[in-house]
Amino acid sequence: MGNRFEISVVGDDGQWAAKCIDQAVAEISRIEKLLTTFSDDSQTNQINAAAGIKPVKIDHEVFQLIQRSLRISELTQGAFDITYGSIDKSLWNFDVNMKSLPNAETARNAVRLINYKNVIMDSDHMTVMLKEKGMRIGFGGIGKGYAADRAKAILQQNGVNSGIVNAAGDLITWGTQPNGKPWTIAIADPNKQMTPFSTLNISDMAIATSGNYEKYAVINGKKYSHTIDPKTGLPVTGIKSVSIICPSAEFADAMATPVTVMGISVGLDLVNQLQQLACVIIDDNNRLYTSSNINIKN
Repeated sequence: MGNRFEISVVGDDGQWAAKCIDQAVAEISRIEKLLTTFSDDSQTNQINAAAGIKPVKIDHEVFQLIQRSLRISELTQGAFDITYGSIDKSLWNFDVNMKSLPNAETARNAVRLINYKNVIMDSDHMTVMLKEKGMRIGFGGIGKGYAADRAKAILQQNGVNSGIVNAAGDLITWGTQPNGKPWTIAIADPNKQMTPFSTLNISDMAIATSGNYEKYAVINGKKYSHTIDPKTGLPVTGIKSVSIICPSAEFADAMATPVTVMGISVGLDLVNQLQQLACVIIDDNNRLYTSSNINIKN
């Protein structure tokens, strides 16, 4: 998935633990083959190849993942959208060579095919169709969270009562540390990636972070995140990182980016309306904002 996965299990038998981890890795690999855009025969690419032409029959698992993705799009009013795949990456390379933003009209044209409402689902025939030619879906905003949840499920089925699956910083925990205490998770300082900004004691919870500290551009002294607003086609500003905490790695993964797009006030308002969801936001001035149901230690 282009990401590093780390799996930790608590147990007394090293061989048993290694076998459990191998099965979890096999599950992650299986999901990658289904969802990748780097293989012509993946279900994602079959859907994209038939955009504007015909419906494509897909596995029930992928169908359900798309359905859940579309529900999150509705929830976030399009700030999360799996049809982002049609965006022209050449306009936003977010590296040291990027010296200016595209103008507003060019940006809008680049995102004109992004519209989750143009994903047509047929549950009777288990097919999906993208309405417009050139549309593309991608699971970059939800896939690794889904894979982490599935890896956890496989481990639990094999009797692993405590562990962590870390999908490149999006991680899910269950059970306790070997000493019986809850897992302690650090939220990275956006200015110093290896230094914790704050810590949280969590168990049976997932956390996912979307931040501009790894990929961004500085134009005329202003920092622009690699996160693109799918409505305007322009990068979002003002937020360094958003961390979402909830029971599902998939949902945490999917919600971190749209809260960044929605902004501090609207994003926190949405999070505060949802059960079992918490949020930590760090803005460009290093101010800390949290949802109403969270207690963090600085």
